[in-house]
Amino acid sequence: MPTNSVHAGLWRHRLHVSVASPSARARTSLSVLSVILIVAASCRGDESNGPPSDGRLALGTWGGDSAGVIVNDTIAHVHIGCTYGDIPGRVRLDAEGRFTAQGSFLLRAYPVAIGPTMPAQFVGRLSGSRLTITVTITDTIAKTTVVRGPAAVTFGVEPRMQNCPICRVPGVRATRS
Repeated sequence: MPTNSVHAGLWRHRLHVSVASPSARARTSLSVLSVILIVAASCRGDESNGPPSDGRLALGTWGGDSAGVIVNDTIAHVHIGCTYGDIPGRVRLDAEGRFTAQGSFLLRAYPVAIGPTMPAQFVGRLSGSRLTITVTITDTIAKTTVVRGPAAVTFGVEPRMQNCPICRVPGVRATRS
């Protein structure tokens, strides 16, 4: 038996739980399970927390693997792989964090930009701080439709573009160092 009073109290508590009725053990198990679920929900990640929102896509940099989005007051500049495009204005989100917007896209952007830009539809969904975006481009030269994405980017994360540079300022093409 433990010698100090703290250990003795813990020992009595364990003894009480072990000899308690089945309903008391069930309540104790339920309490422990409730605590575990609360802790798990608070550690869940960024699904419920996100960037500041005014009903529009947050200003700043969004990054992911081979994808990036730069949002400022006048444009959302989207990179997917070695291609990029622009959505004019601020992107408005619906109540579920979704958007559809028209813009332009350059399919042949790197290593040498070959235009023209082409009409594109940008479709996205924001969940927490993660944005998933797909771009459907009307290739007016090849007379086809090209889809880029879906690509996932996270607010405040630097884009990881592998061999393709990302423009640091929307509308200004990056040069390889």
